[in-house]
Amino acid sequence: MQIAIDVSPLETGHFLQHRVRGTGFYLEHLKKSLLKYFPKNEYTFFTRSENLPKNLDLVHVPYFEPFFLTLPRTNKFKTVVTVHDLTPLVFPKEFPSGIKGKLKWQIQKKRLRNADHIITDSKSSKKDIAKYARISENKISVVYLAAGEQFKKLENGKWKEEIRKKYDLPGKFALYVGDVTWNKNLPRIAKAIKKSKMQLVVVGKAVTDENFDRSNAWNKDLALVQNLIKENINIKTLGFVSEEDLVILYNLADVFVMPSLYEGFGLPILEAMACGCPVLTSKEGSLEEVAGEAAYYVNPNSEDDITNALELMKKDEKLRTKLSEKGLKQAKKFSWEQAARDTIKAYEKA
Repeated sequence: MQIAIDVSPLETGHFLQHRVRGTGFYLEHLKKSLLKYFPKNEYTFFTRSENLPKNLDLVHVPYFEPFFLTLPRTNKFKTVVTVHDLTPLVFPKEFPSGIKGKLKWQIQKKRLRNADHIITDSKSSKKDIAKYARISENKISVVYLAAGEQFKKLENGKWKEEIRKKYDLPGKFALYVGDVTWNKNLPRIAKAIKKSKMQLVVVGKAVTDENFDRSNAWNKDLALVQNLIKENINIKTLGFVSEEDLVILYNLADVFVMPSLYEGFGLPILEAMACGCPVLTSKEGSLEEVAGEAAYYVNPNSEDDITNALELMKKDEKLRTKLSEKGLKQAKKFSWEQAARDTIKAYEKA
C-alpha cells in the first residue's frame, strides 16, 4: 500500500506540539512500528503544507480534537482518522466548549463521518465515538497503545541513589505522572495524600506552569492543585522529566496513583506496570480495560477510599509485590508490534 501519514503535531509551532507525552508519543511510535514491522508498504510522512503524491492508497490523520479544525475539508484519498478520546464531549460541564467550540465540533463531526475508517485506543472510546459522532461501530477499530520498550524493571544499581539525590526524593513515595485536567482527579489525590501522610511525587509540565489562563474553566483543577501543593509539604513537583529519569522514577515509586474520573486509555498505567510499579486506579472509562486484574481499584469520587488505599499500599509490602508481579504480566499483553498490525488491518478496511 501507498500510505501517507500526517505528522503535523511533531512540527514546532503546531497547536498540538506541546503535548509531549500524548500525540507526539503516539506519532513517533506508530511511525517506527509501521516501518519496522510492515516495511513493504510505502510511507509518506507529511505536514499539512506539503503536496501529496497522486498515487496514494490512503491518508492517515493520526490526531483529532473536537473543538479545533484538525481534519481536512475534503478527502481526495481514502482516509483513516485516529480519535484518542472524546472526554470533553462526555463531560461538557467540566469542559465547556463555548459557541465557537460548538460550531467547530459540528464541522469536525461531519468531516469525521466522511472518513472511511476510524482508529481509537479503547472499547470505551469506541462507544463514545459511536454515541457522540453518530458513527457505526463497524467503522471504528480499537488499536491498543503500549508502553515504550525503554519502560522496564531495572536491575539494582547506583541509579537509585543518583536519582534520589538529583530530585531530593523521599524514602517512600507515591508517583503521579500526567496532566492536571478535571478527569485526572488530582485535587482528591492531593487531599488524600495529606490525610494519609504518604509522600507524593508529581511529574508533568502542567503542574509547575504558572503561565496559564486561570479564567478558563478547563484550568480550574490546575489552579486548585497548585494551591493545594503550596499547602502540603508531602507533595513534591518535578515538572517535565526526561524519559530516562521517568523510567527510574517508576522503578523507585512504591505505588503509581491514577484514580481518574475518566480516561480514553491511560498510558502511564502500562508504563508503571512495565517497570514493576504497583498501580492504584479506578474502573472509569477505559482504565479497567487496560489494567485488568493487575491493579488496586478505588472509587475515584471518594477521598476516603483513596486515602485508605494509599495507607494500605504504604504498609502492605505483600500487596505491593503481588500487584507488581501481576502488572509486569499485564503490560506484556500490549505491544507496538500488535498496534502496527491492528493499524494495518484498519487501513485495509478503509
